[in-house]
Amino acid sequence: MAQHILETDGQVCPFPLVEAKAAIESIPAGDELVINFDCTQATDSIPRWAAENGYPVTHFDRRGDAEWTITVQKA
Repeated sequence: MAQHILETDGQVCPFPLVEAKAAIESIPAGDELVINFDCTQATDSIPRWAAENGYPVTHFDRRGDAEWTITVQKA
């Protein structure tokens, strides 16, 4: 299993989610997509999208005052 990093810091919503959707399509099943973001709305939209599409969230953490990282596994 490999990890792929998606840096979306500085992008306003919904772009972190839009980029995550595109990025997950390009990685092999079983790999993880690590999404770094600083858009507050994405703290809800990315986990919801992952759950609705059967992608397990394996890590979700705050990196700073207004920065987060979430790791989603492609099933």
